Amino acid sequence: MPEGGWDVVVIGAGAAGLLAAIRAAERGRRTLLLEKNRQAGVKILMSGGTRCNITHATDNRGIVEAFGPPGRFLHSALAALSVQETIELIEAEGVPTKVEETGKVFPVSNKAADVLNALLSRLRRSGATLSLEEPVQDLRQNDGSFALTASGRTVTASSVILTSGGQSYPGSGTTGDGYGFSARLGHTIITPRAALVPVTVAAPWVADLRGVTIPDVSVRVWEDRVCLARRRGSLLFAHFGLSGPVVLDVSRVISRHPRPECLMLEIDFLPNLVEPALDEFLRSEAIASGKKQLAGILAGHLPRRLCETLLALAGMPPDRKAAGLTKIDRGKLAEAFKRLRLPITGTLGFKKAEVTTGGVALDEIDSRTLQSKQVPGLFIAGEVLDLDGPIGGYNFQAAFSTGWLAGSVA
Repeated sequence: MPEGGWDVVVIGAGAAGLLAAIRAAERGRRTLLLEKNRQAGVKILMSGGTRCNITHATDNRGIVEAFGPPGRFLHSALAALSVQETIELIEAEGVPTKVEETGKVFPVSNKAADVLNALLSRLRRSGATLSLEEPVQDLRQNDGSFALTASGRTVTASSVILTSGGQSYPGSGTTGDGYGFSARLGHTIITPRAALVPVTVAAPWVADLRGVTIPDVSVRVWEDRVCLARRRGSLLFAHFGLSGPVVLDVSRVISRHPRPECLMLEIDFLPNLVEPALDEFLRSEAIASGKKQLAGILAGHLPRRLCETLLALAGMPPDRKAAGLTKIDRGKLAEAFKRLRLPITGTLGFKKAEVTTGGVALDEIDSRTLQSKQVPGLFIAGEVLDLDGPIGGYNFQAAFSTGWLAGSVA
């Protein structure tokens, strides 16, 4: 027999689902939160290298702008739960936070588990019921209410909040279930693809530099003569290709491109040094320090292993002296250090992606309430929406705020 009595059922106990359930229950709504994993908030525990980058130290406008044009969708959600209110919610549970130089907000303890425990503590006090290891197999609307089949039982609710996540880190349980539910109820699904994901390149020498981190580089993604994306930040060489915040941030355009193998990744390893200044530096060093090796001179700016590799790519031996550098030589070095282009082959896909780009089309959701325009009583929040931002806590903030807004209305 169907189990009645629920005003709101929330599907998925991630960042958005926890906030949605908390808010709905605190409003006096009889709320059931269904989670298919043995534990709530698995992705929260994995995020930020298990430190959990809660949000970014900016105002609501800064969050909106970080998402680009789609960020306008977040205005009402952020009005419902701002960056500062999110931080206060976590800290009210005894978890102090800190802002790092990058603007990322973390718990002082550097433990994602503390953030999750804070949310679970608030959830328990809210009166919501959390049911673990109960995946939803079916979601249907019947005569103005919803029937959900989960683990052999059927529950009914007047409102459903879908916060089942995207497809990133499938090991955490985010396997795209919400797309099927949404599509069967009439929603358009923008093809989900990996975002904030490491990039693979056709450059075997990259693997030899695995483990080398460059704190400040500028990268661009090119399609012929068109720049599709540009970012500046830290880069990490890996055995498969490239990672680090600056690469993750441009990966979205690579994932969404129909032929990523047609793209080029351009790296400027010395973004603080314009090319004329680099040319003058090399020219003066050739005169003043001609007996020194170029790799040693350039190692003042970059790791020596990288300098030797870039020299080789410029057609020069690693022990090349600074003396006798011609204008042509300096031009080759400028190209290697300032405009190095690597052919892109793709990304590591959902298995290593931090978020999903694509999902439920935003124009089918009322941004003022997060309610479906097609299905009254259905609210959709978090990563299942076609909304993804850069690295730095922006995506968590979107999940927290959209979940809170949905729970405020459902």
